[in-house]
Amino acid sequence: MRFCIVGAGFSGAVIARHLSEQGYKVLLLDERSHIAGNCHTERDEKTGVMVHCYGPHIFHTADQRVWDYVQRFGKFRPYTNRVKAISQGRLYTLPVNLLTINQFFNKTMSPLEARAFIEEKADKSIQEPKNFEEQALSMIGHELYEAFFHGYTKKQWGLEPKELPAAILKRLPLRFNYDDNYFNHPYQGMPENGYSEIVKNILNSNNIEIRLNTKFEDVEEEFQHVFYTGPIDRYFDFSLGRLGYRTLDFERIETVGDYQGAAVINYCDQQVPFTRISEHKHFAPWEADSLEKTVAFREYSRLAEPKDIPYYPIRLVDEKTMLDNYISLAKNTSGVSFLGRLGTYRYLDMDITISEALKACDQLDDLLSKKLKIPTFFIDPS
Repeated sequence: MRFCIVGAGFSGAVIARHLSEQGYKVLLLDERSHIAGNCHTERDEKTGVMVHCYGPHIFHTADQRVWDYVQRFGKFRPYTNRVKAISQGRLYTLPVNLLTINQFFNKTMSPLEARAFIEEKADKSIQEPKNFEEQALSMIGHELYEAFFHGYTKKQWGLEPKELPAAILKRLPLRFNYDDNYFNHPYQGMPENGYSEIVKNILNSNNIEIRLNTKFEDVEEEFQHVFYTGPIDRYFDFSLGRLGYRTLDFERIETVGDYQGAAVINYCDQQVPFTRISEHKHFAPWEADSLEKTVAFREYSRLAEPKDIPYYPIRLVDEKTMLDNYISLAKNTSGVSFLGRLGTYRYLDMDITISEALKACDQLDDLLSKKLKIPTFFIDPS
Protein backbone atom coordinates (compact mmCIF):
# COMPACT_ATOMS: atom_id res chain seq x y z
CA MET A 1 0.00 0.00 0.00
CA ARG A 2 1.10 3.58 -0.61
CA PHE A 3 0.81 6.74 1.44
CA CYS A 4 -1.83 9.40 0.77
CA ILE A 5 -1.25 13.10 1.27
CA VAL A 6 -4.22 15.45 1.14
CA GLY A 7 -3.31 18.96 0.06
CA ALA A 8 -0.59 20.10 -2.36
CA GLY A 9 0.64 23.09 -0.39
CA PHE A 10 4.04 23.27 1.26
CA SER A 11 3.19 20.86 4.10
CA GLY A 12 1.97 18.15 1.78
CA ALA A 13 4.74 18.71 -0.77
CA VAL A 14 7.56 18.44 1.79
CA ILE A 15 6.13 15.21 3.28
CA ALA A 16 5.54 13.74 -0.20
CA ARG A 17 9.07 14.54 -1.33
CA HIS A 18 10.63 13.00 1.74
CA LEU A 19 8.63 9.79 1.54
CA SER A 20 9.41 9.47 -2.16
CA GLU A 21 13.13 9.87 -1.49
CA GLN A 22 12.90 7.00 0.99
CA GLY A 23 11.46 4.82 -1.76
CA TYR A 24 7.79 4.94 -0.76
CA LYS A 25 4.93 5.43 -3.22
CA VAL A 26 2.74 8.47 -2.61
CA LEU A 27 -0.64 9.66 -3.88
CA LEU A 28 -0.95 13.44 -3.51
CA LEU A 29 -4.48 14.84 -3.76
CA ASP A 30 -5.80 18.35 -4.10
CA GLU A 31 -9.34 19.40 -4.89
CA ARG A 32 -8.17 22.52 -6.69
CA SER A 33 -6.88 22.55 -10.27
CA HIS A 34 -3.34 23.54 -9.24
CA ILE A 35 -0.59 22.78 -6.76
CA ALA A 36 0.93 25.09 -4.08
CA GLY A 37 -2.31 25.82 -2.21
CA ASN A 38 -2.79 29.46 -1.28
CA CYS A 39 0.83 30.15 -2.32
CA HIS A 40 -0.08 29.42 -5.96
CA THR A 41 1.42 31.83 -8.50
CA GLU A 42 0.91 32.11 -12.24
CA ARG A 43 1.56 34.49 -15.14
CA ASP A 44 -1.34 36.82 -15.77
CA GLU A 45 -2.41 36.37 -19.38
CA LYS A 46 -3.28 40.02 -19.98
CA THR A 47 -0.30 41.73 -18.37
CA GLY A 48 2.48 39.13 -18.10
CA VAL A 49 2.81 39.83 -14.38
CA MET A 50 3.57 36.94 -12.03
CA VAL A 51 0.49 37.03 -9.81
CA HIS A 52 0.12 35.67 -6.29
CA CYS A 53 -3.35 34.28 -6.92
CA TYR A 54 -4.46 34.17 -3.29
CA GLY A 55 -2.78 37.34 -2.09
CA PRO A 56 0.84 38.36 -1.42
CA HIS A 57 3.32 35.82 -0.06
CA ILE A 58 6.79 37.09 0.91
CA PHE A 59 9.28 34.47 1.97
CA HIS A 60 11.22 35.30 5.13
CA THR A 61 12.85 33.12 7.76
CA ALA A 62 15.55 32.89 10.40
CA ASP A 63 15.77 29.11 9.93
CA GLN A 64 18.88 28.16 7.96
CA ARG A 65 17.54 24.67 7.28
CA VAL A 66 14.33 26.02 5.74
CA TRP A 67 16.22 28.59 3.64
CA ASP A 68 18.58 25.94 2.33
CA TYR A 69 15.67 23.61 1.60
CA VAL A 70 13.63 25.98 -0.59
CA GLN A 71 16.72 27.02 -2.52
CA ARG A 72 17.23 23.40 -3.56
CA PHE A 73 14.11 23.69 -5.69
CA GLY A 74 14.39 27.12 -7.28
CA LYS A 75 16.22 30.42 -7.37
CA PHE A 76 15.23 33.08 -4.83
CA ARG A 77 15.90 36.71 -5.67
CA PRO A 78 16.54 39.31 -2.93
CA TYR A 79 13.33 41.02 -1.91
CA THR A 80 12.58 43.43 0.93
CA ASN A 81 8.98 43.94 1.98
CA ARG A 82 8.40 47.67 2.36
CA VAL A 83 4.77 48.37 3.25
CA LYS A 84 3.06 51.74 3.01
CA ALA A 85 -0.12 52.78 4.78
CA ILE A 86 -2.76 55.43 4.18
CA SER A 87 -4.41 56.82 7.29
CA GLN A 88 -6.67 59.87 7.47
CA GLY A 89 -5.66 60.95 3.98
CA ARG A 90 -1.90 60.76 4.52
CA LEU A 91 0.65 58.14 3.47
CA TYR A 92 3.07 56.61 5.97
CA THR A 93 5.64 53.84 6.25
CA LEU A 94 5.01 50.58 8.12
CA PRO A 95 6.02 49.06 10.43
CA VAL A 96 5.81 52.04 12.78
CA ASN A 97 9.35 53.43 12.81
CA LEU A 98 11.07 56.75 13.43
CA LEU A 99 9.90 58.16 10.09
CA THR A 100 6.30 57.16 10.82
CA ILE A 101 6.41 58.74 14.27
CA ASN A 102 7.96 61.99 13.07
CA GLN A 103 5.57 62.23 10.11
CA PHE A 104 2.48 61.50 12.19
CA PHE A 105 3.27 63.94 15.00
CA ASN A 106 4.94 66.50 12.69
CA LYS A 107 8.22 66.39 14.57
CA THR A 108 11.93 65.78 13.91
CA MET A 109 12.83 63.66 16.93
CA SER A 110 15.99 61.65 17.39
CA PRO A 111 15.72 57.95 18.30
CA LEU A 112 16.13 58.69 22.01
CA GLU A 113 13.61 61.53 21.89
CA ALA A 114 11.10 59.41 19.99
CA ARG A 115 11.45 56.50 22.43
CA ALA A 116 10.79 58.79 25.40
CA PHE A 117 7.92 60.45 23.52
CA ILE A 118 6.18 57.12 22.78
CA GLU A 119 6.74 55.96 26.35
CA GLU A 120 4.79 59.02 27.46
CA LYS A 121 2.02 58.17 25.00
CA ALA A 122 1.83 54.51 26.06
CA ASP A 123 -0.84 53.54 28.59
CA LYS A 124 1.23 52.60 31.64
CA SER A 125 -1.85 51.48 33.55
CA ILE A 126 -1.96 48.32 31.40
CA GLN A 127 0.60 46.01 33.00
CA GLU A 128 -0.58 42.70 31.52
CA PRO A 129 -2.42 43.24 28.23
CA LYS A 130 -5.37 40.87 27.91
CA ASN A 131 -6.25 41.58 24.28
CA PHE A 132 -5.08 43.19 21.03
CA GLU A 133 -6.28 46.69 21.95
CA GLU A 134 -4.63 46.67 25.37
CA GLN A 135 -1.40 45.40 23.85
CA ALA A 136 -1.40 48.26 21.33
CA LEU A 137 -2.26 50.95 23.86
CA SER A 138 0.45 49.70 26.21
CA MET A 139 3.02 49.87 23.37
CA ILE A 140 2.20 52.96 21.31
CA GLY A 141 -0.67 54.85 22.92
CA HIS A 142 -4.06 55.95 21.63
CA GLU A 143 -3.18 58.10 18.59
CA LEU A 144 -0.99 55.63 16.70
CA TYR A 145 -3.29 52.77 17.61
CA GLU A 146 -6.35 54.53 16.20
CA ALA A 147 -4.49 55.66 13.08
CA PHE A 148 -2.88 52.37 12.02
CA PHE A 149 -4.40 49.42 13.86
CA HIS A 150 -7.96 49.89 15.10
CA GLY A 151 -9.82 50.24 11.80
CA TYR A 152 -7.54 47.93 9.84
CA THR A 153 -7.86 45.18 12.45
CA LYS A 154 -11.66 45.41 12.49
CA LYS A 155 -11.72 45.04 8.71
CA GLN A 156 -9.20 42.20 8.67
CA TRP A 157 -10.74 40.11 11.42
CA GLY A 158 -14.35 41.31 11.52
CA LEU A 159 -14.07 41.73 15.27
CA GLU A 160 -13.47 44.43 17.81
CA PRO A 161 -9.75 44.45 18.68
CA LYS A 162 -10.77 43.83 22.29
CA GLU A 163 -11.97 40.38 21.19
CA LEU A 164 -8.60 39.39 19.68
CA PRO A 165 -5.63 37.98 21.60
CA ALA A 166 -2.71 40.24 22.47
CA ALA A 167 -0.32 37.83 20.77
CA ILE A 168 -1.40 38.99 17.30
CA LEU A 169 0.16 42.42 17.82
CA LYS A 170 3.32 41.05 19.41
CA ARG A 171 4.33 39.92 15.92
CA LEU A 172 4.46 43.54 14.70
CA PRO A 173 7.69 45.50 15.26
CA LEU A 174 8.05 49.01 16.64
CA ARG A 175 11.30 50.72 15.66
CA PHE A 176 13.08 53.88 16.69
CA ASN A 177 15.21 54.13 13.55
CA TYR A 178 14.45 54.54 9.84
CA ASP A 179 14.48 50.82 9.02
CA ASP A 180 11.39 50.15 6.88
CA ASN A 181 12.05 46.45 6.24
CA TYR A 182 8.81 44.87 7.43
CA PHE A 183 10.57 41.70 8.58
CA ASN A 184 13.60 41.22 10.83
CA HIS A 185 14.58 37.80 9.47
CA PRO A 186 18.06 37.40 7.94
CA TYR A 187 16.78 35.41 4.96
CA GLN A 188 14.23 37.14 2.77
CA GLY A 189 13.43 36.67 -0.88
CA MET A 190 11.02 35.92 -3.69
CA PRO A 191 11.18 32.89 -6.00
CA GLU A 192 12.25 34.05 -9.44
CA ASN A 193 9.67 31.88 -11.20
CA GLY A 194 6.97 31.90 -8.53
CA TYR A 195 5.99 29.61 -5.68
CA SER A 196 4.15 27.09 -7.84
CA GLU A 197 7.40 26.37 -9.67
CA ILE A 198 9.10 25.69 -6.33
CA VAL A 199 6.36 23.27 -5.26
CA LYS A 200 6.38 21.63 -8.71
CA ASN A 201 10.10 20.95 -8.33
CA ILE A 202 9.63 19.58 -4.81
CA LEU A 203 7.05 17.14 -6.19
CA ASN A 204 9.19 16.09 -9.17
CA SER A 205 9.52 12.38 -8.34
CA ASN A 206 8.49 9.16 -10.07
CA ASN A 207 7.22 7.91 -6.71
CA ILE A 208 4.63 10.70 -6.44
CA GLU A 209 1.30 10.59 -8.28
CA ILE A 210 -0.40 13.98 -8.29
CA ARG A 211 -4.15 13.95 -8.69
CA LEU A 212 -5.78 17.40 -8.92
CA ASN A 213 -9.50 18.29 -8.97
CA THR A 214 -9.96 15.38 -6.57
CA LYS A 215 -11.58 15.32 -3.14
CA PHE A 216 -10.21 12.92 -0.54
CA GLU A 217 -13.76 11.90 0.28
CA ASP A 218 -14.18 10.58 -3.28
CA VAL A 219 -11.09 8.35 -3.27
CA GLU A 220 -11.73 4.65 -2.70
CA GLU A 221 -8.37 3.17 -1.85
CA GLU A 222 -6.68 1.76 1.24
CA PHE A 223 -3.52 3.53 2.33
CA GLN A 224 -0.64 2.74 4.63
CA HIS A 225 -1.22 6.14 6.25
CA VAL A 226 -2.89 9.47 5.41
CA PHE A 227 -1.28 12.87 5.97
CA TYR A 228 -4.12 15.39 6.00
CA THR A 229 -3.41 19.11 5.52
CA GLY A 230 -7.01 20.20 4.92
CA PRO A 231 -9.30 21.69 7.60
CA ILE A 232 -9.48 19.38 10.60
CA ASP A 233 -13.21 19.99 11.07
CA ARG A 234 -13.87 19.04 7.45
CA TYR A 235 -12.12 15.68 7.89
CA PHE A 236 -14.80 14.84 10.46
CA ASP A 237 -17.58 16.23 8.26
CA PHE A 238 -18.06 19.19 10.64
CA SER A 239 -19.71 16.80 13.09
CA LEU A 240 -18.84 19.02 16.07
CA GLY A 241 -19.48 22.32 14.27
CA ARG A 242 -17.50 24.60 11.99
CA LEU A 243 -14.34 26.33 13.16
CA GLY A 244 -14.11 29.98 12.14
CA TYR A 245 -11.95 31.26 9.29
CA ARG A 246 -11.52 34.54 7.50
CA THR A 247 -11.48 34.47 3.71
CA LEU A 248 -10.55 37.07 1.09
CA ASP A 249 -12.19 38.58 -1.97
CA PHE A 250 -10.14 40.37 -4.64
CA GLU A 251 -11.11 43.21 -6.96
CA ARG A 252 -8.87 43.44 -10.02
CA ILE A 253 -7.31 46.71 -11.23
CA GLU A 254 -5.54 46.63 -14.60
CA THR A 255 -3.80 49.59 -16.20
CA VAL A 256 -0.74 50.69 -18.16
CA GLY A 257 2.49 51.59 -16.38
CA ASP A 258 2.63 51.79 -12.59
CA TYR A 259 -0.56 51.90 -10.53
CA GLN A 260 0.60 52.79 -7.01
CA GLY A 261 4.41 52.68 -6.99
CA ALA A 262 4.63 50.05 -4.25
CA ALA A 263 3.89 46.38 -3.77
CA VAL A 264 1.51 46.84 -0.83
CA ILE A 265 -0.39 49.83 0.56
CA ASN A 266 -2.57 49.30 3.62
CA TYR A 267 -5.77 51.33 3.99
CA CYS A 268 -6.16 51.81 7.72
CA ASP A 269 -9.38 53.83 7.93
CA GLN A 270 -12.42 51.79 8.79
CA GLN A 271 -14.66 53.61 6.30
CA VAL A 272 -12.53 52.31 3.40
CA PRO A 273 -14.04 48.86 2.78
CA PHE A 274 -10.88 47.09 1.60
CA THR A 275 -7.81 46.40 3.73
CA ARG A 276 -5.03 46.88 1.18
CA ILE A 277 -4.05 47.10 -2.47
CA SER A 278 -1.28 44.86 -3.79
CA GLU A 279 0.42 45.61 -7.12
CA HIS A 280 2.03 42.33 -8.08
CA LYS A 281 4.72 43.39 -10.53
CA HIS A 282 6.52 45.03 -7.60
CA PHE A 283 6.95 41.59 -6.01
CA ALA A 284 9.35 40.89 -8.90
CA PRO A 285 11.32 44.16 -9.21
CA TRP A 286 13.91 42.50 -11.46
CA GLU A 287 11.30 42.35 -14.25
CA ALA A 288 8.90 45.18 -13.35
CA ASP A 289 10.41 47.76 -15.71
CA SER A 290 10.08 45.44 -18.70
CA LEU A 291 6.31 45.05 -18.25
CA GLU A 292 4.13 47.52 -20.13
CA LYS A 293 0.97 46.77 -18.16
CA THR A 294 0.33 46.26 -14.47
CA VAL A 295 -2.26 44.50 -12.36
CA ALA A 296 -3.27 45.22 -8.76
CA PHE A 297 -5.92 43.87 -6.43
CA ARG A 298 -8.06 45.44 -3.74
CA GLU A 299 -8.36 42.96 -0.90
CA TYR A 300 -11.54 42.50 1.14
CA SER A 301 -11.66 40.32 4.24
CA ARG A 302 -14.80 38.60 5.51
CA LEU A 303 -15.99 35.59 7.49
CA ALA A 304 -15.59 32.40 5.46
CA GLU A 305 -18.80 30.63 4.48
CA PRO A 306 -19.02 26.87 3.76
CA LYS A 307 -18.04 27.14 0.08
CA ASP A 308 -15.25 29.70 0.57
CA ILE A 309 -11.51 29.08 0.63
CA PRO A 310 -10.33 29.32 4.26
CA TYR A 311 -7.37 31.67 4.78
CA TYR A 312 -6.88 32.63 8.41
CA PRO A 313 -7.95 30.58 11.47
CA ILE A 314 -9.69 33.00 13.82
CA ARG A 315 -9.13 30.97 17.02
CA LEU A 316 -11.65 32.82 19.16
CA VAL A 317 -11.74 31.99 22.85
CA ASP A 318 -15.21 30.46 22.56
CA GLU A 319 -13.93 28.11 19.82
CA LYS A 320 -11.37 26.48 22.08
CA THR A 321 -13.77 23.84 23.37
CA MET A 322 -14.76 22.86 19.82
CA LEU A 323 -11.12 22.70 18.74
CA ASP A 324 -10.18 20.61 21.79
CA ASN A 325 -13.00 18.21 20.97
CA TYR A 326 -11.79 17.87 17.38
CA ILE A 327 -8.26 17.23 18.64
CA SER A 328 -9.56 14.49 20.95
CA LEU A 329 -11.57 13.00 18.10
CA ALA A 330 -8.50 13.04 15.86
CA LYS A 331 -6.32 11.33 18.46
CA ASN A 332 -8.85 8.50 18.62
CA THR A 333 -8.78 8.07 14.83
CA SER A 334 -6.18 5.65 13.49
CA GLY A 335 -4.22 5.92 10.24
CA VAL A 336 -4.21 9.70 9.83
CA SER A 337 -1.93 12.60 10.79
CA PHE A 338 -2.92 16.28 10.66
CA LEU A 339 -0.41 18.93 9.56
CA GLY A 340 -0.19 22.52 8.38
CA ARG A 341 -2.25 25.64 8.93
CA LEU A 342 -5.63 24.02 8.30
CA GLY A 343 -4.87 20.61 9.73
CA THR A 344 -3.77 22.09 13.07
CA TYR A 345 -5.96 25.23 12.93
CA ARG A 346 -3.09 27.64 13.58
CA TYR A 347 -1.83 30.74 11.78
CA LEU A 348 1.49 29.67 10.23
CA ASP A 349 3.86 31.55 7.96
CA MET A 350 5.40 29.64 5.04
CA ASP A 351 8.74 29.10 6.76
CA ILE A 352 7.13 27.67 9.90
CA THR A 353 4.96 25.40 7.76
CA ILE A 354 8.05 24.03 6.00
CA SER A 355 10.02 23.76 9.23
CA GLU A 356 7.28 21.74 10.93
CA ALA A 357 6.96 19.46 7.92
CA LEU A 358 10.72 18.84 7.89
CA LYS A 359 10.66 18.02 11.61
CA ALA A 360 7.79 15.61 10.96
CA CYS A 361 9.95 13.96 8.29
CA ASP A 362 12.75 13.54 10.83
CA GLN A 363 10.37 11.63 13.09
CA LEU A 364 8.99 9.58 10.23
CA ASP A 365 12.37 8.10 9.40
CA ASP A 366 12.69 6.54 12.84
CA LEU A 367 9.04 5.53 13.11
CA LEU A 368 8.91 3.81 9.73
CA SER A 369 12.22 2.02 10.19
CA LYS A 370 11.00 0.60 13.50
CA LYS A 371 7.43 0.06 12.23
CA LEU A 372 6.04 2.22 15.01
CA LYS A 373 2.74 4.11 15.00
CA ILE A 374 2.79 7.48 13.25
CA PRO A 375 1.39 10.18 15.58
CA THR A 376 -1.86 12.02 14.92
CA PHE A 377 -0.13 15.36 15.50
CA PHE A 378 3.57 16.07 15.14
CA ILE A 379 2.95 19.50 16.73
CA ASP A 380 0.41 19.96 19.53
CA PRO A 381 -2.27 22.29 18.07
CA SER A 382 -4.05 23.00 21.38
